[in-house]
Amino acid sequence: MADRSIQGGDGEVDGIRTFPFPVELSVRGIGMQVGPMGTDRTWHADAPLHRVHRIDFHVVMLFDAGPVRHMIDFAEYEANAGDLLWIRPGQVHRFSRTSEYRGTVLTMQPGFLPRATVEATGLYRYDLPPLLSPDASRLAGLRSALAQLAREYEDTESLPPSLHTAVLRHSLTAFLIRLAHLAASSAEAARLQSDTTFTRFRDAVEKGFATNHSVSGYADSLGYSRRTLVRAVRAATGETPKGFIDKRVILEAKRLLAHTDMPIGRVGAAIGFPDAANFSKFFQHHTELTPAAFRAELR
Repeated sequence: MADRSIQGGDGEVDGIRTFPFPVELSVRGIGMQVGPMGTDRTWHADAPLHRVHRIDFHVVMLFDAGPVRHMIDFAEYEANAGDLLWIRPGQVHRFSRTSEYRGTVLTMQPGFLPRATVEATGLYRYDLPPLLSPDASRLAGLRSALAQLAREYEDTESLPPSLHTAVLRHSLTAFLIRLAHLAASSAEAARLQSDTTFTRFRDAVEKGFATNHSVSGYADSLGYSRRTLVRAVRAATGETPKGFIDKRVILEAKRLLAHTDMPIGRVGAAIGFPDAANFSKFFQHHTELTPAAFRAELR
């Protein structure tokens, strides 16, 4: 990945190994890295890139060559020269054994940027696709902004540490604003971004799906009527709030069934179904497979 070997301590989220941002390997220990992609890089010495894992930080890869195939949450993405992949914290992903990753990679620790910048740049827009294909003019702007960020990152001589970090935050913000504009350029994405009600609901579901499956519960906690929530979610996604919640729960169930050896009962408990029979019924209703059959298909 980055020019420095990316390694660090590791944790585990529901049986899937999660690797933290390696602050100690960054220039001056700051919360970001940027540099050329290369071969034989890993987030952790015990976790080859081709194995499924999560990370708790952001990764943006800008490719100079392709095609490169990369799995993110059960979807295979094929990136070519000039494309970008944006992987957000918590997403399950895997690097390809056969693809050669060439280009520039940016990694960023949550909390490195102020909250206002995080919101303005859509850092947690999990509804947006990871693969981005800018046109020539947008690609030129992104390359220029990323190159400037890389120069500032490596320049540790001309400024004291506090000012160096401040300049990096500004340069990173400039790049992310361009990236966010690209990600939200479609009419549908722009509509989702402008819908505050849906955005708040989506963020609440992302935080609470493992324990809260109730539309009324989310409406009450957010201060909306159930009717307002139904209208906002349907306008943004074409789904009901219940359908949106269930889809997120099913995604997590699939992650755990596919990528861990957790007993099926524990998988259900981890996503809010203490009764294994209820979990099996719920999963089969949404996938037409029992949890055991789904796991067996992938083994």
